Amino acid sequence: MINLTTLRTDPKSYKKTAKDKGISVDIDAFLKLDEKRRDLLPKVEEMRSEKNAVSKKVPGMKGKEKEKALSEMKELGNKLKKSEEKLKKIEDEWSAMQLMLPNLPHPDMPIGNDESKNVEVSKWGDPETSLGENPPKELKDHVTLGEDLDIIDIPRGVKVAGKRSYFLKGDGMRLELALLNYTLDHLVKKGFTAFTPPLMAGWECLMGTGFFPGAEEQTYAIGAERERGKVESDDLYLIGTSEVSVCSYHKDEVLDEAELPKRYAGLSNCFRREAGTYGKDTKGLYRIHQFQKVEQVILCKADQEEALKIHDEIRTNAEEVLQALKLPYRVVNVCTGDAGQGKVFMQDIEAWMPSRNSYGETHSCSYLGDFQARRLNIRYQDAGGEKKYVHTLNNTCIASPRILIPILEMYQNADGSITVPEVLRPYMNGQEKIG
Repeated sequence: MINLTTLRTDPKSYKKTAKDKGISVDIDAFLKLDEKRRDLLPKVEEMRSEKNAVSKKVPGMKGKEKEKALSEMKELGNKLKKSEEKLKKIEDEWSAMQLMLPNLPHPDMPIGNDESKNVEVSKWGDPETSLGENPPKELKDHVTLGEDLDIIDIPRGVKVAGKRSYFLKGDGMRLELALLNYTLDHLVKKGFTAFTPPLMAGWECLMGTGFFPGAEEQTYAIGAERERGKVESDDLYLIGTSEVSVCSYHKDEVLDEAELPKRYAGLSNCFRREAGTYGKDTKGLYRIHQFQKVEQVILCKADQEEALKIHDEIRTNAEEVLQALKLPYRVVNVCTGDAGQGKVFMQDIEAWMPSRNSYGETHSCSYLGDFQARRLNIRYQDAGGEKKYVHTLNNTCIASPRILIPILEMYQNADGSITVPEVLRPYMNGQEKIG
């Protein structure tokens, strides 16, 4: 949700933002509906107050005075009922439309329709010189390497759970755990509180973090039809990122300003249906239904300058992990059409993947202002006693198995083995190679 006072005073900016972000919402229609609601609401409240006042006096009345009062109260009650029904209809539509209103972007966010308009702002490492000590003349992709070393099994994953499924096994599974644990330790040393969050969340939490409405097709709902009858819905959904659970941790709470910023790191399984991606990135581990992720979630004061410094901080945390792994990458400013409804500013980190001969997205770093906090009703009380909505940020610090693509491909050796990145060896009992 957004600050409606700002929308009412500056509708042109929101019209432009809706166009730039590719969001189909009629700002003028919403403002007309908003005006109707603001006009009708005090009238309904006045009638309720009048009815309550009369009902308190009636017991003390007698005779014709009482009959007249009861008749007037009945007439007022009928009028109130019609007005309340009208108000409810308006408020239902008003609430639904409000969930579609876009957040205003930061001036540094590029304008564009899709990822082709994202702007590269920095690079680290050289893909040509960053291969392992003894790379083969012809590089293998991560699927071939994984199958040769018996650490990735996609066919059996598909047999068990359908397309875009996989097994990590043996040293493949251990390598993933090493990555997750190394990244978690990296964040804990920086003062982050680690979470194992719920993997299921209610509609309010997905709405609150801005995924609903809009991402229903990408989300697995708990409860589905079966051949021998129907299973009732539990009104729960599998999370696509621990951002949903961790950001909702303080839902409907008022924090103290002194507590901020809150630095949280959620380690979880994540689930995405990947609806609408038929034929896209179908080979390997790039676009799959289940993955593991360490997600940074920050709650800070309502200060955009401070928030953007924190944005740099959490992006740097992720860059430090990639640099420790010695994986070349680049950072891009994400454009309006690729960023989404609630983002004020967003950057992606893309690691070099030899088999794709390009950089592939591995991290997304987002600042959302008070967009999520308004939906989740998370506020803080400042030193003067004023209650304000917190600002929220999030960023992937590591996501697997996608990050295994550059690791396996960049660290492959001529003899078919994989060198374990040095920083991960303590998490694999000192193991130096997978072979």
